[in-house]
Amino acid sequence: MSRSVELLKKRYLKNIKENPDLFVGIELEYPIVNLEGKATDGEVVKDLFRYLPSVLGFTIEKVDDFGNPIQLLDPVSQDTILFEVAYTTIEFAFEKAESIQEVEERFNFYMATIQNKLGEANHAIVGCGIHPNWDKNENCSVAYPRYQMLMAYLNLSRNVTKSDLHHFPEYGAFICGSQVQLDVSSSNYLRVINAFTQIEAAKAYLFANSEFSGADWDTKISRDIFWEESMHGIYPENVGVNTRLFKDEDDFFDYLNHSAIFTAERGGQTYYFYPIQARDYLATPEIQAFTLNGDEVLIHPQEEDFQTHRSYQYQDLTTRGTVEFRSVCTQPLNRTFAAAAFHLGLLLNLDKLEAYLQSAPFFTTAGRDYKLLRRQFSKKQLTDEEETAVLEFSKDLLILAEEGLEKRDKQEMVYLEPLKKELGL
Repeated sequence: MSRSVELLKKRYLKNIKENPDLFVGIELEYPIVNLEGKATDGEVVKDLFRYLPSVLGFTIEKVDDFGNPIQLLDPVSQDTILFEVAYTTIEFAFEKAESIQEVEERFNFYMATIQNKLGEANHAIVGCGIHPNWDKNENCSVAYPRYQMLMAYLNLSRNVTKSDLHHFPEYGAFICGSQVQLDVSSSNYLRVINAFTQIEAAKAYLFANSEFSGADWDTKISRDIFWEESMHGIYPENVGVNTRLFKDEDDFFDYLNHSAIFTAERGGQTYYFYPIQARDYLATPEIQAFTLNGDEVLIHPQEEDFQTHRSYQYQDLTTRGTVEFRSVCTQPLNRTFAAAAFHLGLLLNLDKLEAYLQSAPFFTTAGRDYKLLRRQFSKKQLTDEEETAVLEFSKDLLILAEEGLEKRDKQEMVYLEPLKKELGL
């Protein structure tokens, strides 16, 4: 086994348990919008983060280079509220919970306070996968090394002659997603990743919410293009829908070994560089890297650099013994938890899901190129045949998800209601 695979296995398999309890981890990102249609006022949102600790009892966990709070922690629940990349996007990262209701209760409590405060300045959080005023905002990163590095790294696409990268490297400042993490075991994590890779077409159909006004893209999920046709997508294994299903653990880690490393820390400084596949990283004699000010330096690869490795696959094995599902756009506020319930229900019904996917009628006509299917079924206009096929596929999956939630018996089926209504179930 190569050293890079050893290091990846150590990183990603360390916290996987044999029989974990099933918790739900939810992360929600939202645009903060100026309701007058102008750019979001940075002072309004910075002021919000100064105000929240006093009313919600949160402590300040991180500040930016100017001393503004940018990450708040609730010492009781361990939830965090933070800026995600830019000052125009807020993220709620909830501590793992036993049920979706627990998360919803806290979310509603935070939202009431936040919307009230933002409302005083004619601002609000909205349920969109793209910031509605992205073209008016500054779209610069929070003054904090990790985010500055990310934005600077994405900006390298301006120097890449590979012509099919898009021209919006600042997209990190205005795209928003709804992520859910669920506990997996050493015996089922690959099954989970493989099963959910196969349903991306239905998820595209059910959860698309990021049409982009800045380019002529025939998709309702511009987030896919932003990710895949940026510096993150130079190696296809690094991002998006997996290009294949995995035969076994070695096959999966071979795939992960093709994902990218593009950042390293030396003596408290953060550096970034053109992406290098994990498998080639340690054998690279030296790396032409950049400081956050853009100065060029030479660094040498170290095994410790694998400690900050992360890929951006839509079915992502995390270092916490969970799989994170990352392909859903931020949802309208009236269906905030529909995606989490959908994933949770299907995971609880994994045996039946796998059996269904083996012979699902959808694949007989549509084929099994899962990456392509997601792109195909997120188009703005589907043919009648496509619409019928994906509608039936989505209905079947929704029924399986509901069944899974019923077995769990925590009354979480209610979160699927908006989806069922939409599909006429």
